[in-house]
Amino acid sequence: MNRNAATLRVVFPGALASVQDSGRTGLRKVGVPRAGALELGWLRIANALVGNAQDAAAIEFFGGGLVLRAEAEPLRVGLAGHFSVEVIGSEDRREKVSGWRSVQLLPGQQLRCGMTLGSRVGYVAVAGLNCPRLLGSASTYARAGFGRLLGAGDVLEAVAASGHDLRLATMPTPEAAEAAEMTIRVVPGPQADYFAAATLASFFAAPLRVTAESDRMGMRLDGVTLVHLPEKGADIASDATVPGSIQVPGNGKPIVLLNDGQTAGGYPKIATVISADLPRLAVLPVGAALRFVPVSVAEAEAAARDRELALRETIANLVPLIDQGSVDLDALYGGNLLSGMVNAVLPD
Repeated sequence: MNRNAATLRVVFPGALASVQDSGRTGLRKVGVPRAGALELGWLRIANALVGNAQDAAAIEFFGGGLVLRAEAEPLRVGLAGHFSVEVIGSEDRREKVSGWRSVQLLPGQQLRCGMTLGSRVGYVAVAGLNCPRLLGSASTYARAGFGRLLGAGDVLEAVAASGHDLRLATMPTPEAAEAAEMTIRVVPGPQADYFAAATLASFFAAPLRVTAESDRMGMRLDGVTLVHLPEKGADIASDATVPGSIQVPGNGKPIVLLNDGQTAGGYPKIATVISADLPRLAVLPVGAALRFVPVSVAEAEAAARDRELALRETIANLVPLIDQGSVDLDALYGGNLLSGMVNAVLPD
């Protein structure tokens, strides 16, 4: 092992924790799904917080319960997602830290990730994380044996941290996904003609909810039963699918394919979630409410550009994180220390 290497041990993996990066591209034609982070924007922010390449591998976890421990050397981690965090040191000393920031872990310290809020996933990036790659990616695709889910005792190698170059991202508060209805934009088709006009209208009018059967392969929805045209039926000759394809099987319950979804399928696809909204949908927790809204291809492309610009702005505006109790000298010297002075002799 490299003398500058640090190791991170998985004490407890929580639910469905895995290593994911930006995924595998260009291989769908041979039946290999993209895999990769469900919320690529959050992965990019987590990596930026620790100085990694934005598409580097990180840990994706579901729900909460992930516990990691630094060993041998200090290391730096970046947290992206809406979840609580505790750093646990010697003699069970505990420090609560906010999300959307980087954290320095000393050897022996544990990072405990609490439950996610308003979403089902969170990300922990590790500075210099070194993971084996297969077909150009370190992403886990457990169904095909491309890696496996993380388990207790697993050890990951990273780069030992030096200094305290910690950063903070400014992010909006999490959406109350179970209380508020989220709007998800879709492009109708390519098999929208398998449904009557009234059925299509109900697809866009009905509020839908995420069911407990959802996973990285697909988001199963309830709230409407979509009836296929009798002359068309519920099956098609298998053709290509992409993440975001909304299949409608014979039971009429829509399924949104996600990163681990199959590359071809034989169910009609009533619509396709636009790329700008798919990550927002993919991280919704069980029970979250949503409604689909049709848009044009041009509108979908514009939304993708807007999302990318907003993400780049967020990453460009990461700020140095000052530990509580320390003084930010740059802010102190750069501020107007004389503003707001009061003359005790003169009236207001």
